[in-house]
Amino acid sequence: MDLELINDCVHCGFCLPSCPTYVLWGEEMDSPRGRIHLMKQHVEGTPMTPEMAGHFDACLGCMACVTACPSGVRYDRLIEQTRAEVEREHVRKPDDRALRAVVFQLFPYPRRLRAMRLPLRLSGGLRRKIIPRLERINPSLAAMADLAPPVSARVRLPRKVEAKGSRRATVGMLTGCVQGEFFPQVNEATVRVLAMEGCDVVIPPSQGCCGALSLHSGQEEQAKRFARRTIATFERAGVDTIVVNAAGCGSTMKDYAEILEGEWARRARAIRTVDLSEYLAELGPVAERHPLPLTVAYHDACHLAHAQGIRSQPRELLAAIPGLELKEISESAICCGSAGTYNLFQPEAARDLGDRKAERVLATGADLLVSANPGCTMQITAAIRRRGAQEIPVAHTAQVLDASLRGLGRVSTTPA
Repeated sequence: MDLELINDCVHCGFCLPSCPTYVLWGEEMDSPRGRIHLMKQHVEGTPMTPEMAGHFDACLGCMACVTACPSGVRYDRLIEQTRAEVEREHVRKPDDRALRAVVFQLFPYPRRLRAMRLPLRLSGGLRRKIIPRLERINPSLAAMADLAPPVSARVRLPRKVEAKGSRRATVGMLTGCVQGEFFPQVNEATVRVLAMEGCDVVIPPSQGCCGALSLHSGQEEQAKRFARRTIATFERAGVDTIVVNAAGCGSTMKDYAEILEGEWARRARAIRTVDLSEYLAELGPVAERHPLPLTVAYHDACHLAHAQGIRSQPRELLAAIPGLELKEISESAICCGSAGTYNLFQPEAARDLGDRKAERVLATGADLLVSANPGCTMQITAAIRRRGAQEIPVAHTAQVLDASLRGLGRVSTTPA
């Protein structure tokens, strides 16, 4: 925990209205300013008590406070360092340890996630009966069942997809863990859009986790191991630009040079990571946009808007589609409650935030919700389903662009 970074905070309070947990509870120690105060206490000798660890655990790591802070406080680095410290010093209760062991031995491993597809399919049809029973046993297991999306057919992407027409660039693509296994149609759409915009797309086989879930939860060594493997995988593929379509993954990969040391940090700096919308906006359009008569509500994923500062690019890409009307969601800067593994480890707070977000999404009256992160898609879809309201389909930015470029007239979506 870096005392110099801690001392950058002047305790002005600009972060308070941007912090989801402070908005929910109004508790000073559950605000960024309060947590930084606790960090300083710990650095100066106060032991890591269960109460202190609880306030750090309650943070979503959404980075809205980084956007709001006029002093440029690196809360992103501070909370990552602090969570690693919590995992080293805090002794968790047996049930909490068991849950975390399951999550970090399952979600970062695509093959293990793949093995969960059949159980998730079975639970889907019995969801309404299963979830109330699981709530009584373990709220985190209930949240896992509630969040599970419909199981899509597996997609096998080729190692390389060539550009349509003149080649303008060659890029690598991260397939991701949750994205690749639960939303493979998003990866298909991403590859097609890049190819139609003149990119050769290299897709290394046997990709592993980028380390995002681990890093954001204090599993520092696991995150570094995954980061080194990801760098080596794309080096072998011969690409120096990686396009990512999941906000949390892109945010972590852009930080590789900070979390790694020595030679690995240098190798990380030699590879550029870009979000899909960021890259397409830089590249500029060449493929024809066909009309899509839709009203679309765009959801700002926290690790895209706050951590990467990418807000205008996806909106510009969507607004350029003929016939598409873009609607804004109120309180767009407040997290939906997904936050990587947060909705599994803090299910009650995540549920409250998800319900809040669902209410504001439905208030737009849009035909379609667009999200750029698989965790957000699952979280908001589950919240809308709980409300029993009229379903609103959810799609990724890539799927909307794909439908327009191919002239489909409609967007293939994930139903809420």
